Amino acid sequence: MATNFADLKKNKASKFDSLVEKSEKMNEKVSYVDERIWKCERDKTGNGYAVIRFLPECKGEASEYVTMFTHGFKGPGGWYIENCLTTPVVGTPKGFTDPVSKSNTLLWNSGIESDKSIARDRKRKQNFYSNILVVEDSANKENEGKVFLFRYGKKIFDKTQQVLKPEFADEVGFNPFDFWDGANFKIKIRQVDGYANYDKSEFCEPSALFDGDEKKIKAVWESQYSLDDIIAPDKFKSYQELDARFKTVIGSHTADYSETIEEDAEPVSAAAAGATTFESESSEPNDSETMDYFKKLADQ
Repeated sequence: MATNFADLKKNKASKFDSLVEKSEKMNEKVSYVDERIWKCERDKTGNGYAVIRFLPECKGEASEYVTMFTHGFKGPGGWYIENCLTTPVVGTPKGFTDPVSKSNTLLWNSGIESDKSIARDRKRKQNFYSNILVVEDSANKENEGKVFLFRYGKKIFDKTQQVLKPEFADEVGFNPFDFWDGANFKIKIRQVDGYANYDKSEFCEPSALFDGDEKKIKAVWESQYSLDDIIAPDKFKSYQELDARFKTVIGSHTADYSETIEEDAEPVSAAAAGATTFESESSEPNDSETMDYFKKLADQ
């Protein structure tokens, strides 16, 4: 900062450099991608393949996975892209009351089909987070052997539960998150009716990671990311903040909008018709980066 004319002339070279640096920063492409989160890259046909290993809980934490509920839809007043307070945060397994979920329950229980349609459009989406080791990633070889966070939907989560509790007598259950008794997981993605389909994804036969080499296993464990941090209280806005944003987005005519960020291809279960609360879960997210991008827009 020049305080007199002589300083202004003297500092012209450094001022030039600072202006160039400022210009370069302004032109930098802003990334909304969390580099900790791995995703299976798909080809032009929508197919994708990779092999991962689900990892156990981090040091000092209790669970191998955490659940996150979110809402993503657009109303007359803009986008509503927010974490849902019904998420079971650390120390509160059942979560809290959320303004959108509360409104959805009232709409669903009204019995009016148009109200139910609105509730469906803005239903909460469910994702799970786990630590993984990328075993094979032919599209991005540099990811192999590294630890990442993995965000996945109910379809893949159900597959982890199926090997824990097999349906048939000839099947032996195992812990898919275990270093020694777990198994690699083959992610197989197909494009079905415009959506990513994970039905063919499957676990391999159980085997110890790195053939049981405890030095390598320990190094992986010490590289894992905190899952509790993902659902920490500071990742959620207050009820009052969310309610204010929700009212801004829907405006005075809640039926005037229908655009949502689609994350699943499955309709709401008919069994929900008699429910007293409107709680629905998504299948697989079709593009988590899109959700991150629109969340940034909603915050502007």
